[in-house]
Amino acid sequence: KGLTLTLALSYGGRQEIIDAFNSLIKTEVKIINEEILKNHLYCPELPDPDMIIRTGGEYRLSNFLLWQSAYAEIYVCNKNWPDFNEKELEKALEEYENRNRTFGKV
Repeated sequence: KGLTLTLALSYGGRQEIIDAFNSLIKTEVKIINEEILKNHLYCPELPDPDMIIRTGGEYRLSNFLLWQSAYAEIYVCNKNWPDFNEKELEKALEEYENRNRTFGKV
């Protein structure tokens, strides 16, 4: 029913996970599960990304949304961010539309 665009500026996925655990240490939680950890991340109300667009031809997450991107589809584009335009976005969405998402299942 819509899209969520998330921009992460001055952000690090490793630091977010460390901060979540440090936050949990201050609670009385004895056993941590995925839902509990997710609720201690920076923006627990945001949905996990369905797709991550990686510009510049890089094939890595570069410390971006490490926890949240577990089942995200990754689209790699050779164009650098300033040159990524509407046409490139349409190509990414078209490719995403044709993927068979299994969410970790075989």
